Amino acid sequence: MRRYATLKLAVALAGLGLAEPALAQVPSGCENVQKLMQERQSIVGQLNANAKAKRKMTPQQACGILGRLVGNGNALIKFATANQDWCQIPASFVDGMKADNEKAGTIRGQACNAVKQQAQMQRRAQQQAQQQGANPFGGADSITGGPMRVPQGAL
Repeated sequence: MRRYATLKLAVALAGLGLAEPALAQVPSGCENVQKLMQERQSIVGQLNANAKAKRKMTPQQACGILGRLVGNGNALIKFATANQDWCQIPASFVDGMKADNEKAGTIRGQACNAVKQQAQMQRRAQQQAQQQGANPFGGADSITGGPMRVPQGAL
């Protein structure tokens, strides 16, 4: 399910790449928009490559890549809103970026929560293994209060 959501996000963000030629002739000082858009296209390209190769990204990979995407989106939105008039950036572009960045943030949150849940499950499994390692029979002897001992000598 997350893979399809990531694919949807990648397709939606790829649509934003079509707005880049409109920004090709920018006034001086507005080059940051192009740099941020190129970086964004690179990140979306990674997501698309994983989707096309039908490789499942691990939650750690998804959290990292989507974290970079959200960070890039935040920087792009901040720059675009601050320089919207000077750089002649359409309001629809900024609104679309905000909506796409919110979607990316939601999916990133899901991926990062999966990472946290995996870490918790691994800690629990390690704790259980340590507890069972101390007592090879899986429980404490309720009579003596200690681990059960294997009888020694001739049986």
